[in-house]
Amino acid sequence: MITLTTQSDATISAVKIRAVTLGLDLPAPEVVAAPFEAAGRFLSEARRAFEAAGLEVQTARAAGADLGQSVGSSPARLKDWASSTEDTARKSGIEFLSLGRVPAAAHEFVAESLAPILAAGEIVFFSADLIDGGLPSIAMAKACASAVKQLSRTTDLGFGTLRFAATANCPPNIPFLPAAYHSGGSEKFSVAVEAADVVVEAFSAPGGMSAIEDGLVRRLEEECERVERVADELVGAHGYAFVGIDLSPAPFPSDGVSIGGAIEHAGVDRFGAPGTLYVSAMLTRAIRRTRVRRCGFSGLMLPVLEDSVLAQRAAECPPSLHELLLYSAVCGTGLDTIPVPGDISEAELAGTYLDVAAMSVALNNKPLTVRLMPVPGASTGDATQFAFDYFANSRVFPMAGAGASGVLQRGQ
Repeated sequence: MITLTTQSDATISAVKIRAVTLGLDLPAPEVVAAPFEAAGRFLSEARRAFEAAGLEVQTARAAGADLGQSVGSSPARLKDWASSTEDTARKSGIEFLSLGRVPAAAHEFVAESLAPILAAGEIVFFSADLIDGGLPSIAMAKACASAVKQLSRTTDLGFGTLRFAATANCPPNIPFLPAAYHSGGSEKFSVAVEAADVVVEAFSAPGGMSAIEDGLVRRLEEECERVERVADELVGAHGYAFVGIDLSPAPFPSDGVSIGGAIEHAGVDRFGAPGTLYVSAMLTRAIRRTRVRRCGFSGLMLPVLEDSVLAQRAAECPPSLHELLLYSAVCGTGLDTIPVPGDISEAELAGTYLDVAAMSVALNNKPLTVRLMPVPGASTGDATQFAFDYFANSRVFPMAGAGASGVLQRGQ
């Protein structure tokens, strides 16, 4: 087992800040320090301001814009740019950095160059857009599958796959990585919260389901008042626009801070049993009812390896990927931090990307992501061995052993 920085279940539940994320235009093709230094100063001041208000801040992040034109450079030049950008960002106090979103038309870059750039870095992330002209892109799904397989082979335990996500209809200014990217132009910041413990507490209360839902709405509004107040003060002091709070109640790998646990406290015998979809929809409805300046996903988040109860249930009674994808129909981020066999085929990976993209389009362009993690040398049922404070280890998910090979051959 890994050693986790756990949080006491005896403490009163309160929203924490998973990330303050500043969006800015990353200097290119030449890297200059000034924008990063300014970003670092702002993020440092934001951390101090939130913590002075009693809000724990876990990470300070930055995100670049859509990489539409930049990916036209030579692979060697892009790798040098990414390395220099990461080094400059770290020296400026930026803890994690999204290099931006790759548009669907740039699938050749994703297939050939994205994995080497991520494998060479430590704090940088990428996302790639699966939607082209309003439809799922077969070429990009195939490219994402290739990139993920490369990352699995070239990084320790395949851990580099954590820093890449395929996305569908994700708007700019999401504070969660890897999906985060800047809308372009003047700097903007958003806040991601960790509030699964607040949901656990609300769902553990006595009373009927409607009363529990109403109680969660009140608690989230109360907790977010402080976040919004400090954010407005930062706007006044620095002039950066505040986009909002992504109210997705992100978990922590502790049972008291688990969305899977919260759903069970609400009355489902175990996560994944009949009734899970009902409670998931109720949670999403409560989030959408809040009078909070929301941004990003602001819905159910089910990152398997980041949630101790989800990780445990997946080890005990492994669901299929498509069972988890079902919950995205009532709001979720898609398929996140899911360990899969190291020998999974690119055709099966690409088919999964296409299915998530298709669901996004069918649900009126709902923002969804895919972050699958092939574990080198691991087969279905094997225990994962990640040593990461934000992960609870589980078991490798079962796969279909078949994919969309014929679709990939046909092309768009």
